[in-house]
Amino acid sequence: MQLLKSANMKNSNEQKLNDVIRDLLETYKLQDKITETKLIRSWESVAGSYISKSTDKIYISRRKLYVRLNSPALKHELMFAREKLIKALNDSVQNEVIDEIVFL
Repeated sequence: MQLLKSANMKNSNEQKLNDVIRDLLETYKLQDKITETKLIRSWESVAGSYISKSTDKIYISRRKLYVRLNSPALKHELMFAREKLIKALNDSVQNEVIDEIVFL
């Protein structure tokens, strides 16, 4: 009978898996990195396949997105669309992740 009672009682230390993962991400400050990774992965859908194929390297550091392009003409053209790209990329992850884009 005691075994049955203890099986039905909830352990005071139980938590939902979703809550545990969220706490883990907050504790180790991983949520920001996950969001940055999502933003980088959205580059092709936001910028388009032609621009994505012309992109050699892309990374984020200190709220700046660095994009290395293999076409100087494309780099020059994208300078004019910088603000639009920032907004579209941030919207793609529903968070303000980047404040600036630097084309290399």
